[in-house]
Amino acid sequence: MRLCDLPAAERPRERLYHVGERGLSTTELLAIVIGSGHGSDNVLQLSQLLLSDLDGLDGLTKASPQELRQVKGIGEVKAAQIKAALELGRRATIMPPVERPLVRSPAEAANLLMPEMASLEQEHMRIILLDTRNRVLSVPTIYIGSLNSSVIRVGELFKAGIRENAASLIVAHNHPSGDPAPSPEDIAVTRQVIEAGKLLGIDVLDHVIIGRGSFVSLKERRLGFD
Repeated sequence: MRLCDLPAAERPRERLYHVGERGLSTTELLAIVIGSGHGSDNVLQLSQLLLSDLDGLDGLTKASPQELRQVKGIGEVKAAQIKAALELGRRATIMPPVERPLVRSPAEAANLLMPEMASLEQEHMRIILLDTRNRVLSVPTIYIGSLNSSVIRVGELFKAGIRENAASLIVAHNHPSGDPAPSPEDIAVTRQVIEAGKLLGIDVLDHVIIGRGSFVSLKERRLGFD
């Protein structure tokens, strides 16, 4: 089937955005790499032909650019694109994994954030996203400004966690005054976040408030964590 014969939502590039790259067949992924250009409506057929002539992905990996160009429809540019994509994949598989920090306590969370957040002149809310082994996935900034339960949209806080398939998270924010003592609003926000986490299946492990040289764990003080 030609690309133009497919409904827009069923074309490889659109499917990648809807189901993710892992949901695509090898033919569809190769079609995206080959991309548009002259005869782009036949890109799926060309991908199938290429994989067939070279005995699948293994043969495609081993083939030289010159060998790729022997397949009708593969010119110099498309051959270079294919080899470049395959080489990127090869390099990704041999790279040593980046050692991600572990966060297993409020102190470890505070130590991760305090060097930067203690000196901020405005309140920043961040979340530490963790995998099932409590390794840090990322630490996005969610909100800047005074924390107010009527202003913060708790759903926004969980978007990054859902996107990165986080198992749990720790909420953190700073007090520019330097005093990390929790306010009533801090406790109200904590309760909202915990309830939302229960609905979404993401554990909220703590809410840490960063001051200058000190921090407070709301979970340790049982504030908002009933």
